[in-house]
Amino acid sequence: MHPIMTRALALYRAAGRGLRRLRGEQALEDEAARRVVSGQSWDELCDALKAAGAAVSRPGIPADPLTQAEGYRHLTRLLRAGLEAFLEHSDPRAPELRRMVHETVKLGADNPDNIYLNATVNGALDYRIRGRRGSVHLLTFSSQRGGYGEGAGLPPTGFLDSRELRLEPDGSFVIEVSSTPRQGNWLRMEPETGLLIVRQTFLDRERETPAELSIVRADGEGTPTPLSARRLDEGLRAAVKLVAGASLLFTGWAKEFQAHANQLPRFDPDRSTSMGGDPKIAYYHSYFRLAEDEALLVEVTPPPCVTWNFQLGNVFMESLDYRYFRIHVNKATARYEPDGSVRIVVAHRDPGLPNWLTLAGHREGTMCLRWVHAEEHPQPRTRVVKLSELAARNP
Repeated sequence: MHPIMTRALALYRAAGRGLRRLRGEQALEDEAARRVVSGQSWDELCDALKAAGAAVSRPGIPADPLTQAEGYRHLTRLLRAGLEAFLEHSDPRAPELRRMVHETVKLGADNPDNIYLNATVNGALDYRIRGRRGSVHLLTFSSQRGGYGEGAGLPPTGFLDSRELRLEPDGSFVIEVSSTPRQGNWLRMEPETGLLIVRQTFLDRERETPAELSIVRADGEGTPTPLSARRLDEGLRAAVKLVAGASLLFTGWAKEFQAHANQLPRFDPDRSTSMGGDPKIAYYHSYFRLAEDEALLVEVTPPPCVTWNFQLGNVFMESLDYRYFRIHVNKATARYEPDGSVRIVVAHRDPGLPNWLTLAGHREGTMCLRWVHAEEHPQPRTRVVKLSELAARNP
C-alpha cells in the first residue's frame, strides 16, 4: 500500500478506535459534535481524499493519460456514491431502494446487463419489500453483513431469487425481510446485516420490463432520523472509506490479474462471495493487454444456465461505456457456432466477424465472464492473434 494512503487510513482507524473507547452514546454524540464544530471532520475528509489519489498512481497502474484520467474520475464517482449512500440515504429507519451503481458510477466489474438497487437496513428491524415482477429475466435479493469500503467484505446473510418468489395473479408480491423466519416470501437477515442488494438481470433491455420495487418498515414507521453531527461525521467517514477502500481493492485485483493477462481463469468463489458477489454466479476475472494489430479470441461452449455474459472494463474494474460502445455480449445477443460454441473477438477494430467487442480506445484493462446459475462451469479458451489473420478468415 502506498505510504500516504497507509497514513490516511491509519488516521481514520485511529479516530474510529478513539470513538469506540468512549463510553456511552452521549460521549459519541459529544465527540462527533466537537469534530464537526471544529472542522476536524471536514479536514480529515479532504486530507484522506488527497491521499486517495495514490491508488491511481500506484505501481502497476498504467501512466498513460487515458488511464490516469479514468482513475481520477473513478475517485470522484466513488465519492459521489459514498456521499449518497452514507450521508443522504444512510438511515435504516427510513430505507429506500436506490441505484448506487449505474451508468456513471461503476464498481467492481459492474454488469452491463444489471440494474443494481441498494438499501441501508438494520438487522434488528423488520422490513417489507413490495413489488411487481415485470418481465426482467432474473431478479435476485440478497442481504449482506458490513458495508462498502469497510475492509471486512460483504458476506451474505440471506438470498432469494425470482424463481422462488410466490406471485399473485397480477404479478405482484411481498417479501418479508427480517432476522426471524416468516411465512411466504422471506429474505433472511442477521442482527449484523446492514445492506440489501437487488440485482435485475436482463437479456434484452429494450424488450424486458424491470420490476417495480419499494421497501418500508414492517411496523409502519418510516420517519427519517434528523441530521445530527454524529450522523454527518460518520457519513463522511464512511464515504471516504469507500473511496480509499474500493479504489485500493480493485486496483489491487487488477494488478493480480496482470499475472494471467489475456487468459480467463476462474476467480476464487469464496473470495467473490465474501466481497458481495452473487453466490450463484461463477466469475472469471482477468486482464487484457492488446496491441493495435492484435485481437483476443475467447472460445467456449456455454453450459445450460439462466444466463451468461462477457464484458470489458478499464484498469479500475469499471465496465467500459456500454451506452455507446459494444463492450459486452450475453446469452441472448451472442452469435453461436453450429456446434453451440461461441467465439468472442476482442479487438481495436471491427474484423467483420460475429461477437466483436471494441476496446473503446483502451490498450489494456480488465475483463470478466460470468456463468449465472449454471450447474457446470466450463473453462474458456483464449488466444491472441493478429488482426491480419482474422482478415484472412473473413476476406
